[in-house]
Amino acid sequence: MGVSEVIKARRAYRSLERVNITDDLIKDLAYHASLAPSCYNNQPWRFVFVRSPQMLSQVFKALPRGNRWATRASLVIAVYSRKEDDCLIREREYFLFDTGLATAFLILRATELGLVAHPIAGYDAQKLKEILNLPEDAVLITLVVVGKHTKEINELLSEKQAIQERERPPRKPFEEFAKII
Repeated sequence: MGVSEVIKARRAYRSLERVNITDDLIKDLAYHASLAPSCYNNQPWRFVFVRSPQMLSQVFKALPRGNRWATRASLVIAVYSRKEDDCLIREREYFLFDTGLATAFLILRATELGLVAHPIAGYDAQKLKEILNLPEDAVLITLVVVGKHTKEINELLSEKQAIQERERPPRKPFEEFAKII
């Protein structure tokens, strides 16, 4: 699959079934994330790959009801960084941008491998930082929920989420997010 096909295939599905998460798979995802560009090659991203059932159950306790669908995941990746680990050029802080690039590379690689890698923002960041023993000054940017897509709609989904499972949500037209000058 070429890059364009992988980008088009990527979807934030919420209906998941379990898949075997091996050390090799985790290392493959991390390797592809590590190839992302970053300011002065600082590579400020940090990932915690949570796959043990005991730790997953702890992570799931930090999710609100709207993200309970994620309890079907086989892997949750906590993505974090610290401002001081990357460039600060005048008022421009690069750590979030650079970590986002690495996370996108990871998500695209997972998609290429036939997995769903769905980033979420709904979680109790402080609780997760404690559970995962993250540094106090770390910014927990996202959780990436990983599993295998199933066509069976997850019963934990809201009506809106179930609709989005069946059909890709609309994308903004070019004129709304870009211009040519």
